[in-house]
Amino acid sequence: MRYLTIPTILCLLVSAAPAFAQLPPHNAAGVTAGHTHMMVRDPAVHKKIWVDVLGAQVVTSGTLELLKLPGIFLLLGRAERSDGSEGSSVDHFAFRARDLAAIKAQLVEAGVTITREDAREIVAVFPDKIKVEFYAAPMLNVPLEHYHVHFFTSDPDGLRAWYAKHFGATTTTQGTTTVTGIPGIDFSFRKTDKPQAATKGRSLDHIGFEIKGLEAFCKKLEAEGVTFDAPFRDVPGIGLKIAFVIDPAGTRIELTEGLAGR
Repeated sequence: MRYLTIPTILCLLVSAAPAFAQLPPHNAAGVTAGHTHMMVRDPAVHKKIWVDVLGAQVVTSGTLELLKLPGIFLLLGRAERSDGSEGSSVDHFAFRARDLAAIKAQLVEAGVTITREDAREIVAVFPDKIKVEFYAAPMLNVPLEHYHVHFFTSDPDGLRAWYAKHFGATTTTQGTTTVTGIPGIDFSFRKTDKPQAATKGRSLDHIGFEIKGLEAFCKKLEAEGVTFDAPFRDVPGIGLKIAFVIDPAGTRIELTEGLAGR
């Protein structure tokens, strides 16, 4: 009988495991979760936290490097940004964690500041003042899964309707909770009378949606009067088609085609 070494057994187990979770299927409008793009002083510092501490997988799309977690991609660019996510239209983004206590301990060890915590959730402030929330979800079959983005706006109902009209966001009731979102992202809305900055130029520069048939989708958005920050274009060097739009609250959104399946 041939005996297998422990490293060989581990390799076999990894090979037999399901592929690292991809983006969720598109909704009826052809939209699903895409990515979150952070512009930071030292991308290597952030990469170490997301990869070494939180288990993100490094993948590439042409010359573009992405950090892959179940349900979302993260992108890191280099820039000097004085302002973080708080105070902008996207206050934070969030994940569900199978073992919240372990995530907290690992983040603290890595030097990430925890500003709020209880048995259900923690709020962490990453370098460059990027706020990330983690919720306890012990029934998950993965350690970490993308959850939501949290908008601060003077008109939550109007913003919810905008995402429903242009991106097919649906609203469902879960017990006493009303949830609006697209596959892979729940949208949380907090009403505030305090003016919020646009995300462009902050350390959390923009969020991203992956689109099926992006060129036609952009023509539809143009016909509907959506504000574009950059028009549709094909970028072979990164293997993606992209465009940028701005929501009524000032959130910059990158629309991509080509992330799905990576």
